[in-house]
Amino acid sequence: MVAVAELNAAQAGAEWQRLAAAVARANQAYHTEDAPEISDADYDALKRRLQAIETRFPELASAGSPTGQVGAAPSETFAKVRHAVRMLSLENAFEPEEITDFDDRIRRYLNLGPDAALIYTAEPKIDGLSLSLRYVGGRLVQAATRGDGETGENVTENARTIADIPTTLSGAPEVLEVRGEVYMSHADFAALNARQEAAGAKTFANPRNAAAGSLRQLDAAITAARPLRFFAYAWGEHSEPLAPTQMEAIARLGALGFVTNPLTRRCDGPSALLDAYREIEQKRATLGYDIDGVVYKVDELSLQHRLGYRSTTPRWAIAHKFPAELAWTRLEAIDIQVGRTGALSPVARLLPVTVGGVVVSNATLHNEDYIAGRSASGEAIRGGKDIRPGDWVQVYRAGDVIPKIADVDLSKRPVDAAPYVFPTTCPECGSDAVREEGDAVRRCTGGLICPAQAVEKLKHFVSRAAFDIEGLGARQIEMFFADETLPIREPADIFTLAARDAAHLSKLKNRDGFGEKSVTNLFQAIEERRTIPLNRLIFALGIRHVGESAANLLARNYGTWAAFEAAMTAATVGEGPEWEALTAIDGVGAVLAASVVNSFHQEAERASIDRLVAHLDVQEVARPRTDGSPVAGKTVVFTGTLEKMTRAEAKARAEALGAKVAGSVSTKTDLVVAGPGAGSKAKQAEALGVEMIDEDAWLRLIGG
Repeated sequence: MVAVAELNAAQAGAEWQRLAAAVARANQAYHTEDAPEISDADYDALKRRLQAIETRFPELASAGSPTGQVGAAPSETFAKVRHAVRMLSLENAFEPEEITDFDDRIRRYLNLGPDAALIYTAEPKIDGLSLSLRYVGGRLVQAATRGDGETGENVTENARTIADIPTTLSGAPEVLEVRGEVYMSHADFAALNARQEAAGAKTFANPRNAAAGSLRQLDAAITAARPLRFFAYAWGEHSEPLAPTQMEAIARLGALGFVTNPLTRRCDGPSALLDAYREIEQKRATLGYDIDGVVYKVDELSLQHRLGYRSTTPRWAIAHKFPAELAWTRLEAIDIQVGRTGALSPVARLLPVTVGGVVVSNATLHNEDYIAGRSASGEAIRGGKDIRPGDWVQVYRAGDVIPKIADVDLSKRPVDAAPYVFPTTCPECGSDAVREEGDAVRRCTGGLICPAQAVEKLKHFVSRAAFDIEGLGARQIEMFFADETLPIREPADIFTLAARDAAHLSKLKNRDGFGEKSVTNLFQAIEERRTIPLNRLIFALGIRHVGESAANLLARNYGTWAAFEAAMTAATVGEGPEWEALTAIDGVGAVLAASVVNSFHQEAERASIDRLVAHLDVQEVARPRTDGSPVAGKTVVFTGTLEKMTRAEAKARAEALGAKVAGSVSTKTDLVVAGPGAGSKAKQAEALGVEMIDEDAWLRLIGG
């Protein structure tokens, strides 16, 4: 990305248009539709760059810029409410230096010296939906969302259903607008999602979305059934002052019957503010609700009044955001999961915490070395700190990356926390768990007798890139595997299910989750998958190291199941023509090749494969039309530097013409294309008498 300082006017204008549209769309999705399309971190990055461009090119900061707007326009679904006092957003800060700058700006504005007393408050920034409650004569007469700051949505009837919101006040000013945040606790969020899933309804990504979607319902009965809560922390229009300071005003709201946050405190200067930030961040996972930062405000309300407002934010407050991809929480336990290849994978069970907009309760721990604080080569990671149940750990998550443990706070380690001992036996079947030399992973040796491996292999078999059988997913596989009447214990059992169900008088349609139509659809989906392309079958077998790309390579090179099966049966690891042919395929190394060959030579696994294939019509992978191709059917090796095309392009063009591209030279090689720097492969070709040409000759051969 080009730095803003290096943009010319034309470039800046084009990028401004793109960024402004992206921020406006994000505002609409988040504030109006309650369905965010990008993470908070990505949104903040977009908006900060947009602001930087507008600072350098002020002419771009038009009245329509999203940097000058608050929230998004209220939905047409609700009646409109015009706020007597605007509901603004807060300036964001991300680094400690920005908090010092915030304090400096306020002191300059108020003409206060560096030694003058200036007290702030610090409070958790609740990640929910802003709400304004209007009381007249002590009675709740109106509740409105923030909307665009000027006009919000009337959600009065819905707000009345929230237990934390009083409908009457005693001793309040005649007119009082109380502002705060509607939110949902972690426990209530999990219970709501469980109910939604059981009812076949939409589940929510995080508590903020759940709270916003619940409050903005046309039917107040739906809102009443949702476990919403409310923290009060501010006010709008009021007929008389609540108190002389922010802290005392919050206490007054508490006395009136509102729930206020007990972590709110006074702080004397930036250093104390940062101490409060760190303490609240450490408590984040134990609060039971989501926060995404800490809000700092000037405590004395008369100074707030003097400082006033910018177009969209108050000068006297700032939100110090937590890093969106990091959070601290407690490691409750370490569990071991056994995968389809027997790998023992440690999983961290965490006290739930929201990271990057997603509630995280599990994280990968990779392997036993990672837990012990070392790499596979024995070098220290995390400064050599090991990971133990009970530890306070930092969780990292970026985008779709699986959450992982980034750090451990040893100062919070329980005195009785013992080093984790990685199991040497499989927790599922009791077989030895062996770690082979050079392998970072410990594996169960139980094979097909291990139920965990069997279940995971079946889940892989029906996955999207494999057989992809509609109506037979991971949940159904677990059900059938445990079933005693109609079990599925290996892939072949899937294709006998219909016949076995008929023999049992169609008992399947009487089970939970299955009716007559769903059973019919399942059997039809299974029948359709009896015809399967070779590459999908090879991938579905779940052979270690064989992913989609490798399965495609093998299918293209062998063409038919008969040819593939015969070659793997005849092959011997490390020797013989079949082994040479297999390892000569470009992209197939010795480790992958050995894994495939061994699968066909293990008696139980081979018998399972044979039983499966007996039910299938395996189709040859479609090959390109190669009529008249001078290299169709030939095995070609590229070596050295190609100057007119990349190696990937050369390989793709050769395969499109029907050639097999190998990674090494053997007696089966027909042609070697050698560019500058060709080394051992060229010498091997000379020794074997294989024809060798340069890149220009290759291009002439294939017609340019």
